[in-house]
Amino acid sequence: MSEREPFRIQVKVRHYELDTLGHLNHAVYHSYGEVARIEAMEQASGGRDNLRTENLSGVLLESHIVYRREIRGGDVVEVTAEFEFGDGKVFHATHQICKLDGTLAAEITCTLGLMDLERRKLVDDPRGRLERAGFDLKVLTTSD
Repeated sequence: MSEREPFRIQVKVRHYELDTLGHLNHAVYHSYGEVARIEAMEQASGGRDNLRTENLSGVLLESHIVYRREIRGGDVVEVTAEFEFGDGKVFHATHQICKLDGTLAAEITCTLGLMDLERRKLVDDPRGRLERAGFDLKVLTTSD
């Protein structure tokens, strides 16, 4: 089994994302995780919207965050996105938000699924569905 680096994206903290203490607002951390997830999925799909043609969409079922260090206006952070698939209808994403000096500022864990937009139900085997839709899962996962 070979290990790869997780997907990464850099984000600059904007002043309107700060709370009254001058820290990054708690909800924005979640937004940064979502930005990383969406960008990783877009890259894995090759820019194609094959899920929509199959009447599927990713859905966020749960999100949990642990705050480690403060982030302030003007900081640039790196946000990772790494997906883990198992059996069943759900899969998981983890994100690390790090300052450019490597300081871990927050960790986010998410539970996700693929929803059949007509039936409004989660589908079985989301990994297989993504693969059949042409997704390169090497972009999303760090192991084979």
